[in-house]
Amino acid sequence: ILSIWKKINLNLKNSMENQFDEIKWENVLNILEKRFGKKPDLQSIIFLIGHRELGQLREKFSKEEKQDLIHVGVCVLMSQAGYYEYVSDDAQGWPHFEPVRGKEKMDGEAQENILKREIINYFENM
Repeated sequence: ILSIWKKINLNLKNSMENQFDEIKWENVLNILEKRFGKKPDLQSIIFLIGHRELGQLREKFSKEEKQDLIHVGVCVLMSQAGYYEYVSDDAQGWPHFEPVRGKEKMDGEAQENILKREIINYFENM
């Protein structure tokens, strides 16, 4: 009976944390919508984070650079969660990261949940 109670308590705690994260996630979306005039999707937010982390005040990027900014954003967020680590900036000022060895692989939904949680943390810690 004790193990069942612990499992119920853990599920309830996880459910409450997910609800709390959903409220924070909606707050992030609403703030960005007010700032940019439309509600952003996950990829747009990751792009913004990559652009901010690059630290170059530019308005135009090539298609490849936009993909690189998304990659930088993902690496920054996943480094907060311990999945990547910052290595250095290259000669053009682009940050480079390496995956942390020994971290488990995860499915797309798990990655999305981690990214959302880390986006919330990113904006809370700005």
